[in-house]
Amino acid sequence: GRGSGAWAAAIAALLAVAPAARPAGPGGALRPRLVDLDRSGTGYPVYRIPALAVTGAGTLIAAYDARPSMADLPSHIAVVVRRSHDGGASWGERRVVRADTAPYGFGDPSLLVDRSTGRVWLFYAASARRGFAGSATGNAAADPDILQADVSWSDDDGATWRSRRLTPEIKNPVWGGMFAASGAGIELARGPHAGRLVQQYVVRFAGRNYGASLYSDDHGASWRFGALVGPGVDENKTVERADGTVLLNARSRPFRLVARSTDGGASYTGLRADSQLVDPGNNAGIVRYDPAAPAASPRSGWIVFSNTADSTRRDDLTVRLSCDGGRTWPVRRVLVPGPAGYSTLAVLPGGDIGILFERGDYAAISFARLPLRWLGGGCPRPGS
Repeated sequence: GRGSGAWAAAIAALLAVAPAARPAGPGGALRPRLVDLDRSGTGYPVYRIPALAVTGAGTLIAAYDARPSMADLPSHIAVVVRRSHDGGASWGERRVVRADTAPYGFGDPSLLVDRSTGRVWLFYAASARRGFAGSATGNAAADPDILQADVSWSDDDGATWRSRRLTPEIKNPVWGGMFAASGAGIELARGPHAGRLVQQYVVRFAGRNYGASLYSDDHGASWRFGALVGPGVDENKTVERADGTVLLNARSRPFRLVARSTDGGASYTGLRADSQLVDPGNNAGIVRYDPAAPAASPRSGWIVFSNTADSTRRDDLTVRLSCDGGRTWPVRRVLVPGPAGYSTLAVLPGGDIGILFERGDYAAISFARLPLRWLGGGCPRPGS
């Protein structure tokens, strides 16, 4: 382990904020406060894989893995949550959503809020003997050699949860492993598929990795997959543009992969590397800043993105802002210099940006609240 002097230096580095790519404006000196929800070694040996959502009532829900080691599934992992009622300044006690006796494990959570019903969905994988790479084909719910797809849901803002297994309903039996891409799903707000719930998955098929949208048009009573996109697609997220198209953004090295859908996530076209988004092959966050903005408003094109912006290392957790629906990324700022891991985003009531991420070399699950002025106040006005 590191000595105390190294830890002090690391903490000092974490609290420093790197210069923005363009002037940050009056709030340029603002240093966001980092709040650790859980530190590895306290309660559980390791915490990983953050998910974040804001409920209709404004409650922040954070979900993540509580692990006995750094190992992914199959491992004796629990999915836990914490909630905040004050915008992330403080967090309630850790609650276990899913856990079981060894060797059973649950991991890689992703949160999705149904704005119509208020229900909060929590997707994750469940294992007995096999993980993603070693999972058998088939879709039997009790097969210990299949990495299973489970979902929990809450109707009381994340206080209590119920669960069920989705594998027989959603998995094509010719597929091998599959798991929900951790972080956050979305609800579509525009066009013929408004109200559709969309959660991204990674699917192993014929020895290669693909992305796919799992979606529901009946508030989660039933779920089905769209077409596979790939190969070469690992953990991926989606965001809805102002025109109703869905932008897919996937981890890949040395650049993120992007594709788009014009049918609400049922299929994607144009898979390509985006050379603007340098990536070491790490999970990232993406969110529409103001889904309620009229399509004619400049703010309707604002999309926020977070990742470790290095081509080889999980370093320099960076937040970017696009002003044109993810086509270009003119605003960029480093939140955490040095090591960081997965990140996920949510827009908070009042317009601040919430980011939940793996701090340091998986030392903690941490939260920061980023005022828009930290990103220079948003996109410049046209003609300014």
